[in-house]
Amino acid sequence: MTEKIGLIGAGIMGQAIGTRLLECGHDLAVFDIDAAKVAPLVAKGAHAAGSPAQATARSDFVILSLNHANIVNTAVFGADAIATSADASKLLIDMSSIDPAATAEMSARLKSQTGMAWVDCPLSGGMPGALSGKLTIMAGGAEKDFERARCVMKDLSTNYTLMGGSGAGQTTKLVNQLFCALAFQAVAEAVKLAEAGGVDPQRIPAALSGGRADGRIMQEFMAKFAARDFTPTGSLGNMLKDLDSIQAFALKTKTPLPLTGAVTEIHRILIAMGLGSKDSAEAMRLLDGK
Repeated sequence: MTEKIGLIGAGIMGQAIGTRLLECGHDLAVFDIDAAKVAPLVAKGAHAAGSPAQATARSDFVILSLNHANIVNTAVFGADAIATSADASKLLIDMSSIDPAATAEMSARLKSQTGMAWVDCPLSGGMPGALSGKLTIMAGGAEKDFERARCVMKDLSTNYTLMGGSGAGQTTKLVNQLFCALAFQAVAEAVKLAEAGGVDPQRIPAALSGGRADGRIMQEFMAKFAARDFTPTGSLGNMLKDLDSIQAFALKTKTPLPLTGAVTEIHRILIAMGLGSKDSAEAMRLLDGK
């Protein structure tokens, strides 16, 4: 079934989400503050919107794919923003990864001011998962809104789970990012340990397959790290943004996270080295002393 969808944010993930939605036959309007990012999706059949308000006016569902809570706030409540065209017939689906408390506050405000409901739907699976429709999406919001969004989410995901009320999806994404950040660092250190012992680290994933140490990150990334393949699959800067959110949430809730704290500071060092826009495999440079 064709749905009318607005997409706010056409960065790496927004491009993948938009491409998938167009391939599934949806009617898509796209806005990004950088018009050049909209052009590739327009070439694939999307409509260019002049503002978030304009994208919202012609849509039943509005998807956000943005980097920070303050950018989400501007897109929703700023000048020519979503709230300008919002009403109870429309649904906001936020696929950004932002602070759970900010999500809950903005969701309540949008509902109170306009009647438009909000489902937080942060994702795991990256660009490849979006393009193939195989994302894992952890959602927060009212069950009826979660179910309403399913007609869009079914084309983007194979695992779409309601985790609780508004902000619960974002909290679950923090848990996901904690696992990922620690696992990437573990892979980097495991590569160095294998090399130090004269073992080819590219053989480790097959050797450990099915054991307790097995996992998707080891299987997908150990050979990449071992080969010092720095092809971008994500950025250290975005991971640090999520790690900082985890640390802020942990501080607020008085949750001890000693390993996460160490990995956060390793990311801060890598970014101080000028690697913020680079891939997680760049962690090997620090361990290599290069």
